[in-house]
Order: sequence, then C-alpha cells, then structure tokens
Amino acid sequence: MRKRKVVVVGAGPGGLAAAIQLAHAGADVTVLEAKTAVGGRCSTISENGFKFDTGPTFYLYPRILKEIFQSVGRDIDTEIPMKRLDPQYRVAFGAGGHLDCTPNLDEMDRQIAKLSPEDVGQLRKYMDHNRTKLAKFRPILESPFNGLADYLRPSLLAAGPYVKPWKSLGSELESYFRDPRLVIAFSFQAKYLGMSPFRCPSLFSILSFLEYEYGVFHPYGGCGQVSVRMAEIAEELGAKIRLAEPVKKLHWQGKRVIAAQTDHATYETDAIVINADFAHSMQQLVPNHLRPRWTDEKLEQKRYSCSTFMMYLGIRGEYRDLPHHTIYISKDYQGNLREIEEEKVLPREPSFYVQNPVVTDSSLAPPGKSGLYILVPVPHLSPSTPWDAEQTATFRKLTLKRLEEIGLSDLESRIEYEKIITPAQWRDDYSVYRGATFNLAHNLGQMLHLRPHNRFEDLDGVYLVGGGTHPGSGLPVIYESSRITCRQLLPDLGLPNDFIDNLKPLSEPKRKHEEIPTG
Repeated sequence: MRKRKVVVVGAGPGGLAAAIQLAHAGADVTVLEAKTAVGGRCSTISENGFKFDTGPTFYLYPRILKEIFQSVGRDIDTEIPMKRLDPQYRVAFGAGGHLDCTPNLDEMDRQIAKLSPEDVGQLRKYMDHNRTKLAKFRPILESPFNGLADYLRPSLLAAGPYVKPWKSLGSELESYFRDPRLVIAFSFQAKYLGMSPFRCPSLFSILSFLEYEYGVFHPYGGCGQVSVRMAEIAEELGAKIRLAEPVKKLHWQGKRVIAAQTDHATYETDAIVINADFAHSMQQLVPNHLRPRWTDEKLEQKRYSCSTFMMYLGIRGEYRDLPHHTIYISKDYQGNLREIEEEKVLPREPSFYVQNPVVTDSSLAPPGKSGLYILVPVPHLSPSTPWDAEQTATFRKLTLKRLEEIGLSDLESRIEYEKIITPAQWRDDYSVYRGATFNLAHNLGQMLHLRPHNRFEDLDGVYLVGGGTHPGSGLPVIYESSRITCRQLLPDLGLPNDFIDNLKPLSEPKRKHEEIPTG
C-alpha cells in the first residue's frame, strides 16, 4: 500500500508541528515554504552578528509543545533548552510606577502595595479562580469545533458558568482590582491576540494566569531557533521541507484538492494542511466559488486584529538595567486602544514593548553590543493608515521619542543596524491579510465553530493550522491547533493517531520562584 501523501503549505510553528506528527504517523509529508528559512513569523533575522526574533519573543505554557515532542519520542528539554525568566517582564505605567512581574506572589503583593494597598491579596484570588477556569476550558481548547453539536459536549457545559459572554476581559479584571493600572497589568495579554482587553472576551483571563502559574520562557538562541530545531526533527522523521518554493496554485477535482503546484514541481496529495495566513491563502489559492462560507466578500466583512510597527535595532554597548522584557503602558491606554481598533488612526502616544535579550542570552549580539526588539501596536491597513514612506518616517521618530521615556535617551546615536517592518510590509513581504499580524480577531462571533474549522468545512481534503483556525492566535494554541488537526486528518487517511493522546501524563510546572528548565 502506498504511503498517504500530505502537503503542508507554510513552515510556520503550526505547519512544522503538524509535519512532525504526520511524518511520525507514517505519512509522506512535503512542506512547501515561500521564504528561504523556516518559521514564518517565528523565524530569526540575522545581520552583522545580531539575531532578532521576527515575531514571538518568548514561550508561554510550553506543556503543549513538550507533549508534541513526547508523542514522537523526543524530549524538549534536551532538544530546545529554555530559561524560565524571573522577573518575567517589567510593566511600566505612563500614569506612574511599575511592576517587575514575578511568579513569587508574596513579592507581587509587596509591589502592588506600593501602587494600591487596597488591592493586596487580589492577585491570589484571581489566580485561584483562573486555575479552576483553565481546568474547565482545557478540554474545549484541545477539541475541534465543527458544528453546533459540539456545544453539547459535557466539557463545554461544565465550562459554561465561566464564559460570561456579557463581560470583556477588562471588566473581568475590574472585578478583582480597583487600581486601573493593575487592571491593565493583568489584561494587556489580550495584545497577544491583537485585541483590546476591553473588547476581548473575559475567558482570556487565563492568559496572564498562565504566565504566573507556569512561567515565561526564553529559548536559548531565540524563538526562531525553536522553529529550526522543529524543522530538523520533521526531516529526521522523514518529512521533506522545500524552501523558497511558494505554492502558486492548488489543483481540484470538484471540491477535493488533489495537488499543489509551485514553480518547481506539482505535488500530488491526498490532503493539504494550510499554515499560511488564512484570509490571504484563501484568496490566493482557492477559487471563490469553492468556499461559500468564506468568500472574498465575507472575508472582507470579518473583523481582524491590529497590526504592529516593528523596529529591530543593533546597538553599540549594552543596557544592563533594561529588563529582558518591558511593556510600557501609555497614560491614556484606553484612548490608545480606541485609536487603534475603532478610529483606525496611528496612536499619538503609543504603548510599546521592548525586548533586550542579551541580559539573558549573550549569543544574540556581538560582544559588548545589544539587539533591541521594539513592537508598537498600530491599526491594520486601512484607507487612513496606508503606511507610505512618510508615515514610516514619522512613526519611527515618534517611537524613538517614546523610548526616551524609559531611559533610552541616547539610543539613536548608538544604532549600528536597523530594520523596520510596517503593516504594509507584513502584507507584502509576509503575505498577511491587511497586515493584521494576529489574524482574525477573537471576538465571540469569530471563535469556536464560528472560526474556520481545523478540518476546513468548505472543501474536501483541506485542513488548517495556525492562528486563523481554532483555538486561535498565540504560540501555545497554534501548537494545539496542529494536534486538533492531526487528530482528525490522520484517521481520515487511515493512519494511527493514538500516539497524540496516549501519553504518560506530564506534571505541570509549579508556580515557584526558582528557575524551572522548560515546563
């Protein structure tokens, strides 16, 4: 019997995780990647001895990836060494004060007391509630949603009281903390989904819980190194990875995909896994009439995440007092969010994030130098934010001015290397629809069965992984999407999938002050 063939479009985190599991199960896997390196937005920018993560800069809740590795006979602790950060990051408030966020809750209470004495003890209440909430939601986040019948599963009914569809994440945090700075400190993680916490469903309160309970991790060599090692493992298991070979066309027999065509070859296939940006890949690869639920017209009407303005700076010297991660919250944070999501204009006083990884990992810059990664949330592409050269220059100047406010007053004079990615470049160079770097928004109307299904509902033999399908954006759930997809795809091909679930239970890392290797 011939091996069943699967083509994976895109070597991003979800595509690589799927390739590993499919190859291990015995499929003949070919990964077709448009770029010259693996990883997609989880790749590495390397120039003049500086190394920058392109997109994600840390690992949260690595249990999922650890289980994927375990299911194919690998140990993530050996394959991809990581360091648990403590402090996890600094949250600096334009309204005054800061928190050096740590899993040590006694230390957190000491810091909270300086900002808002009446909120001391509330973090523990939040943690206790979300510990139960995550336990209730895990079966939902790990299962497919193909239709309304899936809502009748006992796991979903048990989680019902925790959904609170009438509450946003921001209002959920307001039920714990009276100081608005603390509300933001434990809800800004909605930006991992590209959304305002005041428009994001309350169920995502589990995001900041995961950080404090299970840790924020730095993979040595950066997150892009994780993609490189995953690609190597996929090839060791028999998958073939073709770089600089974008898919130009899919061949169809009715609604069933039968081949993927590049400029180099045509690859016959029994199934295809799309890891490319959902809206972009649909419009480029699938004729409009074959996807009635996700036509071009319907895609145009969907809600999309914000975008990001990125600066990657190679710096002479080091900033030893600048933490590994710093999140700067503008004084008028809600106004900042309103400009991005509702008004679709560039924020006047933007919030921003800075990574200074050489304080943890000296391999990411030449000796005596630093590589700074700066991310500023901005609107996705629209008529009011087209991102021409003038906008780029103006926003670069504004961003450098904002960086002065956290003590980087001499930054521009020390720049040796500089790369900028704007929303227009996310669209043009990374094939991200509207430059919306976090994909479809995660409002209640675009989640669970209302999100594109892992076994794509409009077509036969087409499966999805990545931020555009269930469960959504962010590295942990993108890896989970690969498991959900493989659980359905492998039986459809007559291949075993029991190895995905029949694992020795992993012990969760406990919330402690000391370093834990990888979770």
